[in-house]
Amino acid sequence: MNETAEESAGAGPSQRSVEIGVAATIAILAVIGIIGALRVGTGWSAEGPRAGFFPFYICIAILISCAVNLAHVLRTENDGAVFASWDQINKVLQVVVPTAVYVGIIPYSGIYVASALLVASFMKVLGRYGWAASAAVGIAVPLFTFVAFEKWFLVPLPKGPLEHLLGY
Repeated sequence: MNETAEESAGAGPSQRSVEIGVAATIAILAVIGIIGALRVGTGWSAEGPRAGFFPFYICIAILISCAVNLAHVLRTENDGAVFASWDQINKVLQVVVPTAVYVGIIPYSGIYVASALLVASFMKVLGRYGWAASAAVGIAVPLFTFVAFEKWFLVPLPKGPLEHLLGY
């Protein structure tokens, strides 16, 4: 992280473009939340606030915050600052993409198989551990999680075909 200004100049997306992109993305999500809240009702019923009451006002606050941030960015002169280098972004994506895949496969494989694959792959690829250590820890962590949640705390977690095959 001791890069000079010359080394990092033009080496990634600008701070300004990232701030505009984040403000716009969050604003779109807030508008989606507002639409959803309006569909279920934002007023009061005899029992109290309707299901969309709190989400509606929270999304309004988020939308206002996005507008304030966007106005601030657009009023400020572009200083050409780089948000992050492409190498730094690549390192973040090496964690974010497999984690997103992990979340996506949990409904189909169950949390234990998905966790074993995630832990073992992170150890092998990012940690550069050997196959034996990666496989051992990749199996041990979900096994411990299974015992802790299913047996000790009696909290069932999502299971897949393997757990059903084993009778759980």
